[in-house]
Amino acid sequence: MASQHSPKRFKSMSRPDRTSRATQDTKMTLLPVKTRVQAVLQMAMVREFLAEFLSTYIMMVFGLGSVAHWVLSKDLGSYLGVNLGFGFGVTMGIHIAGNISGAHMNAAITFTSCALGRLPWKKFPVYVLSQFLGSFLAAATTFLLFYGAIMSFSGEQLIVSGPLGTAGIFATYLPDHMTLWRGFLSELCIMAITDKKNSPALEGTHAVVIGILVVIIGISLGMNSGYAINPSRDLPPRFFTFIAGWGNEVFSTKNWWWVPVVAPILGAYLGGLVYLVFIEYSFPQEPQILENYKVSKDDGTPALPKTQPPLTSVNPNSVSTEVTPTVKSAPPPNDTIYIEHL
Repeated sequence: MASQHSPKRFKSMSRPDRTSRATQDTKMTLLPVKTRVQAVLQMAMVREFLAEFLSTYIMMVFGLGSVAHWVLSKDLGSYLGVNLGFGFGVTMGIHIAGNISGAHMNAAITFTSCALGRLPWKKFPVYVLSQFLGSFLAAATTFLLFYGAIMSFSGEQLIVSGPLGTAGIFATYLPDHMTLWRGFLSELCIMAITDKKNSPALEGTHAVVIGILVVIIGISLGMNSGYAINPSRDLPPRFFTFIAGWGNEVFSTKNWWWVPVVAPILGAYLGGLVYLVFIEYSFPQEPQILENYKVSKDDGTPALPKTQPPLTSVNPNSVSTEVTPTVKSAPPPNDTIYIEHL
């Protein structure tokens, strides 16, 4: 027997309605994703990673670009231009990341900051990885920008050393003696610039002063080591040249590759220790006062806390003959306590 009920008919949505509904669904799907991405980017460690990455990238693009001008065209570049390129690159990097990560842009400075207790060790791999990635990407960017000039200069070959060598655009290839004092002097001066107890740079001028310091180090001491004061500046671009086609010679030439990595770290650490021992620790230490403790006497001596309740007016008629034992509470530890910060 056929059913007496007719099948239900649904009204189909028009095309504009379907499009609007799909757009709303897409927005609702993307909203949680956007929120999660923002939450991740706002994490302190992520912000510091990105800040170190971008500041190092900017510094290296300016620096390597100036070296490329000097190597590939003596008319357009100069040794002074190389120093200015790295110096202003450091300045721009500090402006980009100074208030987020401190804009180290240098694994030697990061290591020294951790070793001296000014940065947690858990941040060391994060900082160094971001610096290395930024430096590596800057080397790749420079190679792409100057690829035609490099090939034209070296006769369509990638040569490490010699008159037609171009690997020196990206890393240092210099004499065998170490560069310990370059890192030493760099860290010593940087700590003096930022020490507020000494004669620091004026507020807002730290980036420029540190940039000038980099220029001065290059002008006065760069000839001996090729400006090898930063492991993050030297090792990642050297890896890039190894991958890009310069070959094993980038590591085997004069066995120099490890010096710009090890010596600046040792020099920076020793320089930091010397500054702390001879300069910072020599400042008279001001006593620190614990919170919630106050000095109540004008002569600065600790005052005993008041344990008596405030006096109130007494009505003679309300005085009772009963002897009520009074229990005095122990005075709270409100005396001023001085702490000498070692």
